[in-house]
Amino acid sequence: MSNKDASAIDTPIMFDGTAKHGLFPSLKDQFPTALMTPASEPFQFAQEEGMELPESYQFDGQTRSTEAFFVDTDTSALLVIKDGAVRFERYALTGGRNVQWTSFSVAKSFVSALIGIAVQEGHIADIEDPISRYVAVPAGSAYDGVRIKDVLQMSSGATWSEDYSDPNAEIHRMAEAMGEKGSLDDFVCSMTPDVEPGSLCRYNSGDTQVLGMLLVKATGRSITDYRQEKLYTPLGMESAGYWLQDSVGLEMAFAGMILTARDFAKIGELFRNKGLWNNNQIVPQSCVTASATPDAPHLLPGKVVVGGHILPLGYGYQWWVPEGDCGEFCAIGVYNQFVFVDPSRGTVIVKLSANRTYGTTNEESENQEMETVEFLRAIARELD
Repeated sequence: MSNKDASAIDTPIMFDGTAKHGLFPSLKDQFPTALMTPASEPFQFAQEEGMELPESYQFDGQTRSTEAFFVDTDTSALLVIKDGAVRFERYALTGGRNVQWTSFSVAKSFVSALIGIAVQEGHIADIEDPISRYVAVPAGSAYDGVRIKDVLQMSSGATWSEDYSDPNAEIHRMAEAMGEKGSLDDFVCSMTPDVEPGSLCRYNSGDTQVLGMLLVKATGRSITDYRQEKLYTPLGMESAGYWLQDSVGLEMAFAGMILTARDFAKIGELFRNKGLWNNNQIVPQSCVTASATPDAPHLLPGKVVVGGHILPLGYGYQWWVPEGDCGEFCAIGVYNQFVFVDPSRGTVIVKLSANRTYGTTNEESENQEMETVEFLRAIARELD
């Protein structure tokens, strides 16, 4: 842990409509972090003949400009990989090939991968187990008796609002718990049940935080330490990585990972190849498949609730699944962070952004998540 002061992230100010591209590479310098060291033999993507991005794409019945969208969403990195080779790479604003950028909720998908590995290694017996078998939570609280699988699928039934425009939402109160007056574990233990587990997919960063607690309790190691051995080194990460911590050294599992665009892309490539990397099965194939599969009606596109509104995206194990039959899936974070995976076209695309209007309302016109999906789909189709 660094000697930087631990203080809460002021999330209402985060979503105030002002430029944030200077902030996101610097959070690692402002808050306590755990360090992940580069691999001794870093993996470098092959470089093939470059591509031209499509000049436009279709969204909401209109033709939109690719360049305008790149600029309007404060894009700092756009990396396109086809069949394991870099075909397009562009950085802007404060981005750069060696710039570590804050993941926000893209981190959730990395946590899912670690849960799959922990199950394979026997640290977790079965995702049908109640998470309270591993994590000590108060009787009657949100996660008492709730299946690990329901937590993975954002279906714990806990009381929660992920409305970034509402300063009283639980997401903001959890961020405040990172300060010196509390801890993320304490906050999760204070959460209360609302609806029957497994009946409603309501996006809930607290669900991912309790998965982080599960990893720590089941493996006896920190999330960072476990990830270093199981993902960071095997995938040949080429730059140092960081994970934001609360005041007592617990990782911000739901949002606090900080990596370069190329290192983010490696988890996309790993999942595009069904958990296989350099002929080694890093993540069980069954876990990868389940992660990208909404396997119940409440997980299907058009059923998932985020901040009180419905998104036309489905949900798997901490991965988003767009509508359609192409088999795409995405790791998504606020401000339009994306790791987009299209196995049918052999494509992984990373978009790191600081969309200044994000979270100012719940409207697509400000958040532009579904438009980003169509923007990335147009790029993948261009390669096809």
